[in-house]
Amino acid sequence: MTNPALRAGLWFLAFVEVAVGVVATLAPRAFYDYVPWVDLLPPYSEHLMRDVGALSLSLALVLVVAATTMETRMVRVGLGAYLLFAVPHLIFHTAHLENFTTEAAVAQTAILAIAVLLPAALLFLTGRRVSN
Repeated sequence: MTNPALRAGLWFLAFVEVAVGVVATLAPRAFYDYVPWVDLLPPYSEHLMRDVGALSLSLALVLVVAATTMETRMVRVGLGAYLLFAVPHLIFHTAHLENFTTEAAVAQTAILAIAVLLPAALLFLTGRRVSN
C-alpha cells in the first residue's frame, strides 16, 4: 500500500496521540488544567490522566508501525483501534455538554467529530483487498 494521503493521515493521528500521551502521562495536572474543556468534566484524577496518556502512547505506537510499514492489515488495525476510542469518546462528550458555553460545545463537538471522520475516511482509502 503506497497511498501518500493515507500515510500522511496515519502520521497525523500518531502525532496527535503522542502529544496527548506525553503530556497526560508526564504532566497529568497540566493536561487537566490546560487542555481545552478537560476541566469541565470534573473531578481531576491523576490516575485517570496518566492512564489516558499511556493508552494514547500505546495507540500512537500502533499508528507509527502502520504508517511505517503501510501493510494493509496493520493500517486497518491501527485505524480500527483509533475508531474504537474516537466513536465512544464523541458519544460521551456530546451527551455531557452541560458545563460548556455554546461556543465551547460546538468547538469540542466539531473536533471530536473530525477525530471520527478522518480515520473513517482513511480506512475507506485502504480499499477492499487484504494483503499479508
